[in-house]
Amino acid sequence: MTQITHHVAIDLGERSYRITIGAGLLTDAASFDGLPAASTALIVSNTTVAPLYTASLKQTLAGRYQRILTLQLPDGEEFKGWETLQLIFDALLAAGCDRKTVLFALGGGVVGDMTGFAAASYMRGVPFVQVPTTLLSQVDSSVGGKTAINHPLGKNMIGAFYQPRLVVCDLSVLATLPPREFASGLAEVIKYGPIADPEFLRWLEDNMDRLIAQDPDALAHAVRRSCEIKAWVVGQDEKESGLRAILNFGHTFGHAIEAGMGYGVWLHGEGVGAGMVMAAELSHRLGLVDGAFVQRLRLLVERAGLPTKGPVLDSADNAGRYLELMRVDKKSEAGEIRFVVIDEPGRASVRPAPDDLVRDVIDACCA
Repeated sequence: MTQITHHVAIDLGERSYRITIGAGLLTDAASFDGLPAASTALIVSNTTVAPLYTASLKQTLAGRYQRILTLQLPDGEEFKGWETLQLIFDALLAAGCDRKTVLFALGGGVVGDMTGFAAASYMRGVPFVQVPTTLLSQVDSSVGGKTAINHPLGKNMIGAFYQPRLVVCDLSVLATLPPREFASGLAEVIKYGPIADPEFLRWLEDNMDRLIAQDPDALAHAVRRSCEIKAWVVGQDEKESGLRAILNFGHTFGHAIEAGMGYGVWLHGEGVGAGMVMAAELSHRLGLVDGAFVQRLRLLVERAGLPTKGPVLDSADNAGRYLELMRVDKKSEAGEIRFVVIDEPGRASVRPAPDDLVRDVIDACCA
């Protein structure tokens, strides 16, 4: 493996921080330089990741803290709720943790979101570090400060914008990801091409086989470029008042799939994969892109090992059920669903669409 470490800066004034990308970072103490002084750290992980990496991270951090506490959460999107969040608060309070305690989120997007939300809330804010262990969390959820839990009526509807002090992406840990989880992460990589970088889209088409094989150089480039694009967007629109919403390409449909099927039945990236195809088809029917672009994106999603058709959520009125779920999406305004559409490859916008047109798209794009 080419041992090169990349750094991407998130420019948010006094809340700025760096993303470090490379192999073997989890066992390199220098990866965690620059954190605020504290006597106590809490490593939050889950029952799948903790046995693999908690001991290594604890050893790496040993010289920095007098106490290093650990906590294992149950694994899965279905556990991303209040009850699991309370386990983090229970651990902090039981150990008498103060407002300088540093939380480390060691895991995928669920662990990162909940640890970040706990950090934003405990004593009105304590520092935290993202140590993402899935491709999806390395290229998306660990970057940008979105923290949240799910509600039965909507995904990520309860949370806070709260930036980490540091993000450490160790590419070595991706080798232990199950193929389905790795493919799920590729959905979030793919989205960056259509919304912001047509050259990256072409690169993904040329290198998808290398990515699936986890070629080290291809993987490093994909993670770095994804983080660069997200850093550029977040730097301009931290709290999603405008531009940042384009990062949700495919997510309006995808979140409806996740909620409608029951959290955890479809992985997040699987919902986004099918959702991107649906959003591209909507873009086509709005007259923004041609059918060739839709087919191009569909083929790329399929090559990544992701579904290209949405599931049937209601046999009586499938499109109606999708619309019902999408109306509680965070981008909705006054009950009007707003979709991320592709104006042209590399440029996206957020706009409403007539229900009848959306129904047609759902009918055409569901299995």
